[in-house]
Amino acid sequence: MKWSLFINKEKEEEILIYAHEENDLVKDIISLVALQDKTINGIYNDEIQLITPSLVSCFISENNKVYALINDKKYLIKKRLYQIEEMMDESFLKINQSCLVNRKKIVKFQASIGGSLMVILDNGYKDYVARRELKNIKQRMGL
Repeated sequence: MKWSLFINKEKEEEILIYAHEENDLVKDIISLVALQDKTINGIYNDEIQLITPSLVSCFISENNKVYALINDKKYLIKKRLYQIEEMMDESFLKINQSCLVNRKKIVKFQASIGGSLMVILDNGYKDYVARRELKNIKQRMGL
């Protein structure tokens, strides 16, 4: 596969994809481009910052507040988790009632003896997959 990059501040930004078929790479590129337009306001240290969803490891709900976890930072988000879920594309997975993870930030799944499944993210965050979400997660991850 070959690619080209042209930097021209005079022209409007545009991405063209020529492919023989729509494969996983093409879907990932489309997903990444679509998420770039969807920034979210996050509050960290009393400063409002624009957050690009592709950088977020997960969105979590704690004590009736929603946070975006990026590396070791926790940004307060002024939206409900279901609103964020509606904004995101298929790169984010709902694993339980209080957590929405970025599938590109998943390091591994860890099964326990009791049959539960734990998700471990690149920033070290761990959370369990709810039983009602297990089938959906397995289908979307190809497990």
